[in-house]
Amino acid sequence: MIEIVIPVLNEENDLERCIRRLCEYLAADFPFTYRITVADNGSEDRTWDIAETLAQELPFVRSVQLAQRGRGLALRAVWAGSDARVLAYMDVDLATDLNALLPLVAPLISGHSDLAIGSRLMRGASVVRGPKREFISRAYNVLLRTTLSARFSDAQCGFKAVRADTAAMLLPLIEDTGWFFDTEMLVLAERAGCRIHEVPVDWVDDIDSRVHIWSTAVGDLKGVVRLARGLATGRIPIGRLREQLALAAKGPAASPPSLAAEALRFAVVGVVCTVAYLALFLVGRAVLPAIAANGLALFVTAVGNTTANRRYTFGLRGRRGSGRHQLQGFVVFLAALFATSSALAGFNALGTHSALAELAVLVGVNLLVTVGRFMALRAWVFRRRVESASDEAMEDDALAAPGRA
Repeated sequence: MIEIVIPVLNEENDLERCIRRLCEYLAADFPFTYRITVADNGSEDRTWDIAETLAQELPFVRSVQLAQRGRGLALRAVWAGSDARVLAYMDVDLATDLNALLPLVAPLISGHSDLAIGSRLMRGASVVRGPKREFISRAYNVLLRTTLSARFSDAQCGFKAVRADTAAMLLPLIEDTGWFFDTEMLVLAERAGCRIHEVPVDWVDDIDSRVHIWSTAVGDLKGVVRLARGLATGRIPIGRLREQLALAAKGPAASPPSLAAEALRFAVVGVVCTVAYLALFLVGRAVLPAIAANGLALFVTAVGNTTANRRYTFGLRGRRGSGRHQLQGFVVFLAALFATSSALAGFNALGTHSALAELAVLVGVNLLVTVGRFMALRAWVFRRRVESASDEAMEDDALAAPGRA
């Protein structure tokens, strides 16, 4: 389901007409289930009464009233409590052509993108507005690119959508409750590695807009300074957010593979590494003593074996703990080296043998050593550490703290 939020403040003249127009469009041309939420944030005219009437009369329309003003506050309040899969919003004046709604939300539903924004500054957009607003909009987006390294083209277009799971992780970090809310969300999302989809829109300026340009501009500039300082000082935990989003992108954690499945994967990795090891041993044996050739072959394949088992056999990803795993894997390698070298030394003590005879001994010994290596890797090197629920709660609190400031 798509939740479409319409934040309103003193919009008694336009609210009913625009909501009815939106409902007609969605009923005729929108293929997904939806809900329209009119979020009144501090109106002093008849806006709330009209919103309540519309909610009672029209299906799929509801109304929410907030005592405090702020577009960002209204969006946060509705989005945080929504059960929809995709959360969207648009300005009540419907300045953006509604035909852009489907291209806006489709990439989010398919999983192609995490956020989507309408852009009046992309090629293909059609915009009708005065020169003052055009200049301010372009100057503001240039400012974002130069100060915050933003790559999205239009931060201020009132036509955006976000996946609910992505919003759940972004909202606790967004401090602004007014017009800078959009920019802050986009910058944090971009820094955290979210995929932002942009849709060129047809847009016609509302000459009766309630936006106070200069006060909004001053608020946005303050927001830029605050956000830049938070990112520069590390007060905003972008690294933690990036990790959370990466984990969420993988979906729910799968059940650990069974012993049989791990053994099968280990065997596949072992076959590949054994072939490489034996080839290296035969090549090395042409110029080195048997024990030296064995040690060199084992050493060269040890790092690759540990890396392959870490990723494919035991399902561990990322860099965290990889150095420790390699070190522990090297200890297991030394144990295997000792076992196979001892076998070779004992075999050669019985007399002179060909390289093929030595190879046969190594294959037999390695079969026994392999079982021991698998159990050592499973029980020691790559054993799963499960963090306690209290630790997870503490991490969640640490992540949410900036948003409560």
